[in-house]
Amino acid sequence: MSLDEALSSLRRGDFILLHDEGKRENEVDMVIAAEFVTPKHIARMRMDAGGLICMSINHALASSLGLDYMHEILSNSQNFDVDLKKMIIGTAPYGDRPSFSISINHKNTFTGITDKERAFTISEMAKLYKNENSDKKILFNSNFKTPGHVPLLIASEGLLSNRLGHTEMSIYLMKLAGLSPVTAICEMLDSQTFAALSTDKAKKYASDNAIPYFDGAELVKISKEH
Repeated sequence: MSLDEALSSLRRGDFILLHDEGKRENEVDMVIAAEFVTPKHIARMRMDAGGLICMSINHALASSLGLDYMHEILSNSQNFDVDLKKMIIGTAPYGDRPSFSISINHKNTFTGITDKERAFTISEMAKLYKNENSDKKILFNSNFKTPGHVPLLIASEGLLSNRLGHTEMSIYLMKLAGLSPVTAICEMLDSQTFAALSTDKAKKYASDNAIPYFDGAELVKISKEH
């Protein structure tokens, strides 16, 4: 699939499938712009993808909200002793630091886990990004609670020049599409092999469901050209 097809799908509020790289996680994620997320989207990611449904945000938004990576939060915690700090992930097996930050629920949710409530939390975060009238940090602190059921992922400040994860790739695609830099992403898993869904199976799913499949290696080339 071409980049234009992928961007058009994202602008319509539809999914794309995004493969990172064979030398990295070698996984395919379902990706959608957070500003368009509905409960149906969450249900589809939960049932058809099956991985962890996360929300990616760009580094500038995270900084404005005072958010840090989870490994930094734990490393700086006085409640984690020396032995516990040995558990903190440095570099993951695929070569990067994890992009996880805190997990959140919107304050107007009950448990926060239902398709409706996760969709609400994610879409409200996209609305927060677009809000130009108030201090975003004040709004964030007053409208979201942690811990919650939507893990936040913070994209590297330099995006693809610093890290080649689905977090950065999805945010870079939002930039190219002219959309808010907030996405919902979920790894595609295989219930037959109990592993990540192969690229061949992911491509078949994409073809059967008319969803653009985009290779992250191509996105890296595009980013270098621009």
